[in-house]
Amino acid sequence: MIDIIHRIGIKTPPTQVYKALTTLEGLGNWWTEEVKGDEKMGGKIEFYFRSKAGELIGKMVMEVKELSDSKNVRWQCVEGPAEWIGTDITYELSVADNQTIVLFGHRNWREAVEMTSHCSMKWAVFLLSLREYLETGKGKPSPNDLKIDNWN
Repeated sequence: MIDIIHRIGIKTPPTQVYKALTTLEGLGNWWTEEVKGDEKMGGKIEFYFRSKAGELIGKMVMEVKELSDSKNVRWQCVEGPAEWIGTDITYELSVADNQTIVLFGHRNWREAVEMTSHCSMKWAVFLLSLREYLETGKGKPSPNDLKIDNWN
């Protein structure tokens, strides 16, 4: 199994980071503007990615598998690109030097493929958007995210 992992420090309390990771409003401010569903334990959250012209590029559905207040979040992908199905998205929060440290994982890929490389880079872009949202009040969720290649 292959894991994508990233670590980022955010100068805001863990309760605020947790809220950005666990509410539809929070997620819509840093990952993608179009988010629907049930963010509670066992619920499913739908994430839609569109071009600036409104064309649907992709949709992912995550089932909420773990919510530990201001500590851990885990989703499992139940709908989306074939490479994503069955993978887990994890966020582990801790505090060090007046920052909330987010240890992010997109875990359990069956194999390293070209999509893994694309997603690793895009996750880094979106984690920077998360930090920007929490530190300045304005992130860069899709469709206003940094474009990295011809897949977005």
